[in-house]
Amino acid sequence: MDVWRRLLLAIICGVAVASVYAAQPVLAPMGESLGVSAGQLGWIVSVGQFGYLAGLVLLVPLGDVVANRSQLIAVHLAIIAVGLILTATASAAWMAFAGLALAGMFAVVVQTTVAYAASVSPPEERGRNIGVVTSGVVVGILGARVVTGLLADHWGWRSIYAVLGVLALGLAALVLRALPPEGAARRPTGYRQAVVSLGGLFGQRLFLTRGFIAFFLFASFGTLWSGLSLPLADAPWHLSESQIGMFGVAGLAGALGAARAGRWVDAGRAIPMAGLALVLLIVSWTATAQLTRSLWLLVVGVIVLDFAVQVVHVSNQHMLTTAHPDRTSGVIGGYMVFYSLGSALGAAATTSVFTSHGWAGSSLLGAGFAACALIVWAAGGGLAAKTRGDLRPETADTGQEERRKAETA
Repeated sequence: MDVWRRLLLAIICGVAVASVYAAQPVLAPMGESLGVSAGQLGWIVSVGQFGYLAGLVLLVPLGDVVANRSQLIAVHLAIIAVGLILTATASAAWMAFAGLALAGMFAVVVQTTVAYAASVSPPEERGRNIGVVTSGVVVGILGARVVTGLLADHWGWRSIYAVLGVLALGLAALVLRALPPEGAARRPTGYRQAVVSLGGLFGQRLFLTRGFIAFFLFASFGTLWSGLSLPLADAPWHLSESQIGMFGVAGLAGALGAARAGRWVDAGRAIPMAGLALVLLIVSWTATAQLTRSLWLLVVGVIVLDFAVQVVHVSNQHMLTTAHPDRTSGVIGGYMVFYSLGSALGAAATTSVFTSHGWAGSSLLGAGFAACALIVWAAGGGLAAKTRGDLRPETADTGQEERRKAETA
């Protein structure tokens, strides 16, 4: 896969995930415009996330059913555009909710895109390509915070969804021209079989281990990014919304700094690198906890946290797609259920803990989630795997060999 196709896939992921998270910085003006009460503002974000969860179960298995995933990606992007434009033009809350739910449901195009990248990549480049493509997810989550504030300040909150809708529609057209089909080697399965197969993954040790690591990993991630605005807007800093949004740039620096994560897993170091990254994740909270004393230490903590999260995320997806090469869409979709639930837990818990125990309590919570992820990694065989090697493609029959090693990790 050449660099331009990797970039295109990363942009697709960024735009899709931004459609789910774009509302967070502009909840107040959206609620005022649509007549949503202050107590119900959370539903503006939740409705998109519930749509996303539904898409993980109902739509992601289609990636293992449809012979040409590139066409499926284009269709999903076009439907996202419809949802976003409906939101941008909504005259009532129910119209905006319908548009957000539709866009959120089809935002699972991210998983189909990652599965496509894994499928068309030779084994020795799979980790690198997954790493580049999934960096678009982090860019979408964090970049949306920065760009949303700028657009809203100049043209209002509706401009955000209008711009994202146009981008999604343009990407759909570009995908049909730029992305080749995966070839005849891939054998699609039936939809019912794909859904049943997705459920069967939850009984496998490798899948559950990587899934629970992701659950606690993104609970720690959500603890930071869903709670960070609270102490920054409070004493002693009293930062504005646009100033708070700029901390997303530090997060982007950390996530993009992990661009080599894919190369590390291709070199056979997926498991030990994940363990090291989880240790860094715990350490990052010691710097982040100093927020009330130093914004510079906060920046360092944010960079390290997002670096660590991206390394572990790429490692997990590489191992799972290697172990299940014939159902990459389903396995990534199932894995992302843990991601969604973990993110939701972190977001819900951090505001409650901050109210009662301040930012020190939230930092301890985030570090605790990270420690739980490290414990799952060690209990799942991470320490032993260091001594016996990892997922290194060394033979001509790399698919079977990598699958055997991943299943015993």
